[in-house]
Amino acid sequence: MPRQKDLKRLVRARMKKTGEAYTAARSQILKKPRSKPSTRLAAALSSPPRKDYAVLAGMSDASIKAKTGCSWERWVKTLDRWGAEKKSHREIASMVAKTWKIDGWWAQAVTVGYERIKGLRARGQRRDGSYEATKSRTFDVPVTTLFDAFADKRVRDRWLGENNVKVRTATAPKSIRLGLADGSIVAVGFLPKGKTKSSVALSQMKLPDKETASRLKQYWSEQLDVLGEVLAGSAS
Repeated sequence: MPRQKDLKRLVRARMKKTGEAYTAARSQILKKPRSKPSTRLAAALSSPPRKDYAVLAGMSDASIKAKTGCSWERWVKTLDRWGAEKKSHREIASMVAKTWKIDGWWAQAVTVGYERIKGLRARGQRRDGSYEATKSRTFDVPVTTLFDAFADKRVRDRWLGENNVKVRTATAPKSIRLGLADGSIVAVGFLPKGKTKSSVALSQMKLPDKETASRLKQYWSEQLDVLGEVLAGSAS
């Protein structure tokens, strides 16, 4: 409501313009509603903040779009229409791989990212409540050389140094699954980056808690450091 001096000024201005008596002009001034905020501002105030899908998924829009052709926002809309939120991890990954012809490792990346965005799993956690330790690294070697460093026992022993490691499945030079002595599984994916560079992304699954996952993530980081030294020595 206007202060007294402002009110009198407004009333006198209206009296001069309309010829109304003071009481009538004052009554009309006081009836005027306060101005409303702009439509855009009102919408901004009432709308919830937009989710940062890339942060929730743990992978940038640029990366996922470069390898799958879609941004996270588009993947979320597409999978929501399909009812993926109520599907199992395996069903989502299978549908992404078969329907859109997405390579197995990237189909998994889309699925995991979607599940994180929808709150179906936390970072490092699987849908069944268990955790996983993940790590990735890029090396200055062709993808076939990097794949062999995991698949060939003689090379693998030089940097991993684990006993009783068995190759469960392998698709050269794209992916491999290693069974460790403690019964856990390590899923590994490989990606070429030109002719002379390649990257590896691994995940050790079925871990009991977040602390174990953090400890094993550090372990794999150290082992990949050693792998880098082995690969550099082989190239020299």
